[in-house]
Amino acid sequence: MRHVEVRAGAYADSVTLMQVTVKAQAVAGVGAALVAMATTLNLELLADLGLDAPAGAGPNELLIAIQADDGESLATALAAVDNALSARPADEAGGAAEQLPRTTLSAVRRTGAGLALISVPGQFAFTEAADALDAGCDVMIFSDNVPVEQEIWLKDRAAELGLLVMGPDCGTAIVGGIGLGFSHTVPAGPIGLVAASGTGAQQVVCLLDAAGAGVSAVLGLGGRDLSAAVGGRSARAALAALDEDPATELIVLLSKPPADEVADGLREYATSLATPVQFALVGPGQPDLTAAAEAALRATGQPVPVWPTWGAPRGDPGGRPCGSAPRGDPGGRPPGSALRGLFAGGTLCDEAMVIAAERLGPVYSNIPLRPEWRLDARSPGDESGTRHTMIDFGDDDLTAGRPHPMIDQRLRTDRLAAEAANPATAVIMLDVVLGHGAHPDPASELAPAIAAARTAGAGRGLAVVVSLIGASSDPQGLTAQANALAEAGARVFASNAQAATFARELTGTSTRAGGLS
Repeated sequence: MRHVEVRAGAYADSVTLMQVTVKAQAVAGVGAALVAMATTLNLELLADLGLDAPAGAGPNELLIAIQADDGESLATALAAVDNALSARPADEAGGAAEQLPRTTLSAVRRTGAGLALISVPGQFAFTEAADALDAGCDVMIFSDNVPVEQEIWLKDRAAELGLLVMGPDCGTAIVGGIGLGFSHTVPAGPIGLVAASGTGAQQVVCLLDAAGAGVSAVLGLGGRDLSAAVGGRSARAALAALDEDPATELIVLLSKPPADEVADGLREYATSLATPVQFALVGPGQPDLTAAAEAALRATGQPVPVWPTWGAPRGDPGGRPCGSAPRGDPGGRPPGSALRGLFAGGTLCDEAMVIAAERLGPVYSNIPLRPEWRLDARSPGDESGTRHTMIDFGDDDLTAGRPHPMIDQRLRTDRLAAEAANPATAVIMLDVVLGHGAHPDPASELAPAIAAARTAGAGRGLAVVVSLIGASSDPQGLTAQANALAEAGARVFASNAQAATFARELTGTSTRAGGLS
């Protein structure tokens, strides 16, 4: 059964439509679903499903497309879409429905300038962000797939106006105690984060939460801000903002691997600030994010705890303590056994690759540490042979027109099954990120997939290692999620660095030529 329709005059933001799509896809008997504005990109995605859009469909119309096994499944999915789209705040009793603002500028005129959160398809984000800046707002651009030239223009315009642009592709922020994007509710504290990484910021925030500490603010930058092209434009503005905040006693600047010259310039700039700045720049020879959280705790006079683990993480299936000599020849797994990482967070993937490559040699990826280690993320698992590989499923190339893997886990669960079936795979590592905006119950889908993977690889002792990034107040329930994943057979760590180290040791191969130095 195939159903395609467009609804004129209907609109919802991209995050809402991604969540509606996931609800439709979750209906039993539904093979594929797409609920999105009928932009050129989304019409191309519709064609990829083998479906044609009605004549004249355009970006101002809502597209609903569903493939189902039978009429009952189709009707149930359409009802789920309608219910999700019709949920609106109730009008005040006795009053006429108020006309909502239709532009950023008109919204600011009603409320006054503040922080504008832009969440529209990337090709439309520039106009809305420029409008918000001209209206006097700081801007957080959640949207990805925004050209770097537009990012540079927006950040230069913000500097002229004394404003801050967080993003594009800024997935996480905490401002005034309120979490934005994929985020968490945590106590206030003396540590402020400036983050060119969403999941990196979430890791540090959640470790601080596990230590009973809090944050004054988390200011995201977008993943490209510390690149050579962008040059740390927003990083300087964010550092200056936190330096002026009396509640911030320590600033932690964290990023996925930055351009060296940009990092050097920011270190020099940090010396001009009154507030001390600690750098946590993921890369070879740099402290990992867990070490950065521990250093921040010590610098602010707070104790460092033992980071939580679940599922007998102190030994492998044979009881070997983490860090002891690997099994096989000599004492390790058979030569060629491979480590595979399936990540939703790009910085968590980067961190795990750095840790793995120190001992295992080249780790191939769609976001490689070295250009010669690049691979096609869409290749089936068996094409990667015995190479160590780690995939960032949250990369722009894999999220264009589809929900982020922290919302929709199907790409990862499919790849998990493929890697488990590959006899070369020895260890599979996953990250699971909780918090507002993420999947409401990721373990409900991942735990069965992990159990099935363990069964498929039982003959060779396949291990699954999970880094669980969550705070104590997350709506999914941190402990419940951890226990469900552990019961499925995974070793679960609150620290991504500790999980990566454990996965590396379980893989059990000796240092190879070509590793990181």
